[in-house]
Amino acid sequence: MATWDTIDRYVVISTDTHAGADLYDYKPYLPPNLHDEFDAWAKTYISPFDDLVIATAQRNWDHELRMSEMDADGVAAEVLLPNTVPPFFPTTPNITISLPRTREEFERRWAGVQAHNRWQIDFCSLAPSRRRGLIQIFPNDVDLALEEIRWGAENDCFGGVLLPAVSPGDPNVAPLFHTRYEPIWALCAELDLTIVQHAGAGSPSMPMDQPASNAVLVTEMAMWAQRSVNHLILAGVFERYPALRFVPTEQGTLWLQQQMMLLDVMVPTMKSEAGNRTYGMFGGSSIDELTMAPSDYAKRNCFLASELTPYESSMIDYMGADHMMWGSDYPHEEGFAPHSKLALRWALHSQSEATCRKILGGNAGRLYRFDLEALAPVAAKIGPTVAEVHTPLGDTGYVSPPAFGYRPFEGGLALKRLAPARS
Repeated sequence: MATWDTIDRYVVISTDTHAGADLYDYKPYLPPNLHDEFDAWAKTYISPFDDLVIATAQRNWDHELRMSEMDADGVAAEVLLPNTVPPFFPTTPNITISLPRTREEFERRWAGVQAHNRWQIDFCSLAPSRRRGLIQIFPNDVDLALEEIRWGAENDCFGGVLLPAVSPGDPNVAPLFHTRYEPIWALCAELDLTIVQHAGAGSPSMPMDQPASNAVLVTEMAMWAQRSVNHLILAGVFERYPALRFVPTEQGTLWLQQQMMLLDVMVPTMKSEAGNRTYGMFGGSSIDELTMAPSDYAKRNCFLASELTPYESSMIDYMGADHMMWGSDYPHEEGFAPHSKLALRWALHSQSEATCRKILGGNAGRLYRFDLEALAPVAAKIGPTVAEVHTPLGDTGYVSPPAFGYRPFEGGLALKRLAPARS
């Protein structure tokens, strides 16, 4: 009997896709006492993103369109990250990196996040074997986050918890190495839920009125989020919870090895037993309690989800094939869709079949609770063949996913102020 890992096609699960409801479709998921306030907010809200107000926006919520494009792209299943604007969120290009700053703002935006979480249940129910949502939380209120995680864990459609990165120097939210988050790590470990963190963090005091503001913003979105792995290692989170899974998503992969090289050098000298007069001053109880090298924690607890390129082959060797996953970034134009089959050939043609089966589907099935055997018949119809993926493209000249190929999407640029004029 043919199984997901023996059929002549790959089961491809994109661990980085984005979805969300059309603005007014969130209203039924809000508490009734907020409906009037939502109506007033929605009337004045103007989306800063061009791709959310033109024809391409429907890719976020149009089930039939989305499934047809996934089939054409060879993608059997997807992990959903938010993309559209939940209720009461601000109008700003840095919407994805800004955590609530006041209790009043938090309460409104938390209601919006909960509305998105409840919308996901209905959206996933349209293709229950092919979609997994993420329980989105804010780190501002740990008790409410715990309640939402427990609620989400009771719904089979959720494959993990989406935890935002905390911006550096945020005066309102503690960094993730803080002990106040211990209940979150403990609960996710208890419930066997994968923790996901998408790129998106920046300084809350960053001025947005400068010529370079948007360029700095987008180039730092991954960089600041990448601190989270270091924070969790140095705080001993992975020491205390050896089975906890942490997935940096759409942040690339090559950065992790460099960070671990630095920690592997510094951490041993920071321990009390080292007697180092300089670095010993910067250690402490959490460092003394570490029993493994920092890189060993990363290789055990971290799983990288990214739009892979040929240049990630060294990271496959470094992390091991069991800790790497692929994502198309659908429906974003800087991602691989609708050219994912070509992208897989570009990035993975030289890898073994066993390695590709893990990276393209097996690992995601395990981490996000997909039934891989239920996906096998889907992949048998629409998935890329093993032979196809292992056929080299030749020298494309491409060095990054955004440059990979033509995107036949209306619009072009994400920010409306930069979008080309339309007649």
